[in-house]
Amino acid sequence: MAILAAIGTAGGAFSGLFGIGGGVVMVPLLILWLGYEERTATGTSLAAIALIAGTAAAIQAAYGNVHVDDGLLVGIPAVGGVLFGTWLQQRVPVRWISGLFAVLLVATAVELIIP
Repeated sequence: MAILAAIGTAGGAFSGLFGIGGGVVMVPLLILWLGYEERTATGTSLAAIALIAGTAAAIQAAYGNVHVDDGLLVGIPAVGGVLFGTWLQQRVPVRWISGLFAVLLVATAVELIIP
């Protein structure tokens, strides 16, 4: 229970601080600390992110940092991406999911370090 709370706190902090989405933090921690399988970690993270994202967006809106129209223009088509991504994830071997996620994290880190 305490480990889940720590994972949620880390995901929420990173989401609110950097806007990166708690899944970048929560999925690896669920896998490493609790031994979740990748698909289960992803699904669990998405359920938690719905709460985290709503709260973070509300707080950022209170600071005047949200462009609602732009958020809708990004968010509505993202639903299609979620449906496709979930469909695809069920058909791709778990090792590929792990490898692609690792490549995404490394590429993002490199992009942040070397603009």
